[in-house]
Amino acid sequence: MVTDSMEYDVVHTDDVPLTDLSEIDEVPPDLQIRAIDDFLPSDHLQLKLWYFEPGEEIQYHAHAEQEELYYVLEGEFSLKLGRSGEEEYVEAGPGTFWVAKPEIGHGHRNVGDEEGVVLAIGAPAVEDPGLDPHELDAADE
Repeated sequence: MVTDSMEYDVVHTDDVPLTDLSEIDEVPPDLQIRAIDDFLPSDHLQLKLWYFEPGEEIQYHAHAEQEELYYVLEGEFSLKLGRSGEEEYVEAGPGTFWVAKPEIGHGHRNVGDEEGVVLAIGAPAVEDPGLDPHELDAADE
């Protein structure tokens, strides 16, 4: 149920279509998402559910303006986090949160045998394509 209110909106996951990014995006990742923010418009947040088959990943990248908060709902993931040259690998399962601030590299891979699901919240809600963290650090030198 989606309400049409100026003050609030409510939506159930089942009401948000699953989109196969390989059919619409020219660049990876070739994952499936539910763009929750298309149904819960927000001036300040982007909200997605990402679905990962075993071995699928979002490659190590960064954003210029946006910080992203992630939450693992299902599956087992290996996270790559931190500035270029200072990356750390962390294991994450259901119930795990992590955050990547602007210009901080981050990526994650489903290392489990089952589908993984990650909630991603980005702010501010701006078009902020992924950047190569290695190039960001070279520019700072």
